[in-house]
Amino acid sequence: MSYSNHSSPLPFILTGIPGLEAAQFWIAFPFCTMYIMAVVGNFTVLMVIRADSSLHQPLFYFFSMLAAIDLVLVTSTMPKLLSIFWFQTHEIIFEGCVVQMFFIHGFSAVESGILLAMAFDRYLAICRPLHYSAILTGRTIAKLCLAAAVRGIGLMTPLTCMVSSLSYCGTHVIPHSYCEHMSVVKLACGDTRPNSIYGMTSAIFIVGLDITLIAVSYALILRAVLGLSSREARLKSFFTCGSHIGVILLFYVPGFFSFCVQRWGQSIPVHLHILMADLYLLVPPMLNPLIYGMRTKAIRERVLSLLRQKEIQPVS
Repeated sequence: MSYSNHSSPLPFILTGIPGLEAAQFWIAFPFCTMYIMAVVGNFTVLMVIRADSSLHQPLFYFFSMLAAIDLVLVTSTMPKLLSIFWFQTHEIIFEGCVVQMFFIHGFSAVESGILLAMAFDRYLAICRPLHYSAILTGRTIAKLCLAAAVRGIGLMTPLTCMVSSLSYCGTHVIPHSYCEHMSVVKLACGDTRPNSIYGMTSAIFIVGLDITLIAVSYALILRAVLGLSSREARLKSFFTCGSHIGVILLFYVPGFFSFCVQRWGQSIPVHLHILMADLYLLVPPMLNPLIYGMRTKAIRERVLSLLRQKEIQPVS
């Protein structure tokens, strides 16, 4: 039996982590803890940067964008995932599945663009410090963020439209914890090659272009840092870039692993792949505020200052 999603699409069934169904109830507890940490951490970064005018600088605007995107990513996936693990609510309507897919892939692409913009920020700060303020004006920052958003959402919108135009037959069970593009496409009838080709081309274009430009930026930064005469200045420059490099590795390495396994990793156990895919959308948003927030002196001091103020407030 087949059906077209233009008439009366059946809901999909998200299995969670295939092979670990019995353990999902307990897996949900550390997942929930990490979700709360991600929400609290990123919301704190947003509030601190918004409240402190001394943090209204280019790098911190990019931090704010990254925190906002991470909030979108975890909020679009974790509540449903936790409901699957704890309450066995596996069903998701077709429209809800498509919307979730759009948020996951669209905002992941936007985040990649913001990481590229942050690499450009670090390049200017270290290699061209005298021109930093003149180049990275408020208007330029807005254009960079808008370009990242338009590119990411613009490329992912056709992808979700193509998924919506497919007809689905046979099983409507998705062996995943959320609506990932290829997992949904595999349930469709007919020729799905355009979806696969467009999805792979978009991913390679976005990630390939961004990683290449980030690598070029850091190659130029490394050359400039090694040319500094002062050892203290070199260490300060490396420390400044360290948090950004950590965020980059945390974003691209698990994502690349999940992308490859989804298409070519038939020998890898399914439960390991799904678990890694779940953690990919959870661990970076949880750790990012610690990496780029707590390791950034201005944000760290502001957070500690707010905590000290609360401690010394008299009890009424």
